[in-house]
Amino acid sequence: MKWLKRLLTLMAFLSVALTVAFFGLGPQWVDRASNRVVGDPGRPPTEATLNLHRTLIVGDLHADSALWGKDLLADHGHGQVDVPKLLQGGATLQMFTTVTKSPRGQNYDRNASDAPDNISILGLAQRWPADTQHSLYARAVLQAERVHAAVQQHPQLNLIRSRSDLATLIAQRQAGSEVVGALLGTEGSHALDGDLENIEKLYAVGFRMMSLQHFFDNRLGGSLHGESQSGLTPFGREAVTKMQALNIMIDVAHSSEATVRDTLATTGGAALIVSHTGFQGHCPSPRNISDETMGLITAAGGLIGVGFWADVTCGEGIEAIAGAIRYGIDRFGLEHIALGSDWDGSVTTPINASQLPHLTQALVDADFTEAEISAVMGGNLARFLSEHLPPP
Repeated sequence: MKWLKRLLTLMAFLSVALTVAFFGLGPQWVDRASNRVVGDPGRPPTEATLNLHRTLIVGDLHADSALWGKDLLADHGHGQVDVPKLLQGGATLQMFTTVTKSPRGQNYDRNASDAPDNISILGLAQRWPADTQHSLYARAVLQAERVHAAVQQHPQLNLIRSRSDLATLIAQRQAGSEVVGALLGTEGSHALDGDLENIEKLYAVGFRMMSLQHFFDNRLGGSLHGESQSGLTPFGREAVTKMQALNIMIDVAHSSEATVRDTLATTGGAALIVSHTGFQGHCPSPRNISDETMGLITAAGGLIGVGFWADVTCGEGIEAIAGAIRYGIDRFGLEHIALGSDWDGSVTTPINASQLPHLTQALVDADFTEAEISAVMGGNLARFLSEHLPPP
């Protein structure tokens, strides 16, 4: 019977090893595999470019870094955003978006709303609290709490909730302080769990931007990648109206074109955000909405965050990002173009947050003017926030 004991011992050892790997190494492995930095980052910035970069407000509209369970205060050798990388890259503003549901086998063409959920598995591996297994709202709050904890522990990271918070941060930057403002946004309003009261609760937690959909249709309406291609539902109209009343900025990245049009109609032509995207006229892709619909958004004063990954720029190098930005400026106007990297959003990008000066160099090399560089690198974002964040 010695062989049986040895077999049982081996099985017990393997069980423990697999458990340790799943809970201890699994989330980091998935993070490393999902959020890679690959592609041509362009030439290193010159001293003149670095001097220009130091004068800029640098801001980004979309990073899913709070999802992965890593310490946001540590300088990791993997992933695309953490606080040390933001400081090294000279960032001023970073929107942290909370991912609460992602369909298994997600694609840009068609996803079922009831497809198995990747985030549930990730939550198990990270040992999220029990309520997050059945509440998408709880998942959003959990990720927000990670950002709050980082703000509380790092003197150079500040949470931006209001126009006065923003003004204080900008004044600190202009006085020479290296500080970064963190903002909170949702990646899809399925995070409401179908309850309009959760809009106010998320606002109280600090959320100031809410996107309506992600990769699937939800109770608010149709996704660009869903099955229906429908517009806002009655519940969606109520939610949008309530967001607008609270000065919550509405993000229509991933929304169907019908949902975008319905949102503009419901809000009376409010200035919307497309937090991470490309342009169909520059990069034909099912991830990018039509230039016609994008024109409706910008005509209403909206802000477009240009993404950093190949599916929206049609190129893996930094010059593709610069090309998308140039197209956006020429087609829709300088004042509407910002950065929307989608860092740590299961995408591969040519730079991480520490390499933001490389993007400034790429824009210099592409003959952008200093005024254009200043606007798209973060000036437009700061202006938009100063106009649309809640008053103190």
